[in-house]
Amino acid sequence: MQNLYDVAHRDDDDFIKDLAGQGIAYVPFFPLGGFTPLQSSELEAAATSLQATPMQIALAWLLQHSPNILLIPGTSSLEHLRENLKAGTLQLPPEIISNLDSSS
Repeated sequence: MQNLYDVAHRDDDDFIKDLAGQGIAYVPFFPLGGFTPLQSSELEAAATSLQATPMQIALAWLLQHSPNILLIPGTSSLEHLRENLKAGTLQLPPEIISNLDSSS
């Protein structure tokens, strides 16, 4: 299943949970875009505190949001690919997750 979903657009929260219960993967469309200034400032603050990029924080949030989320972030360079891969090992503390969850 694929729909628009990211830190800023979370209309599918309940749907993702239902799919997870059925063992069905969910692929967020546009996982790195559409952030408001408030959301961007939250991502930037989290990135600074964890020595990461805001986009790594956004991807890590998605990966930690639900076990059935499968990411296919676009990239234009090998460096961006490496940055995206680092998001897979980035563990967001609960307070950062809470801040991002409340910034929608």
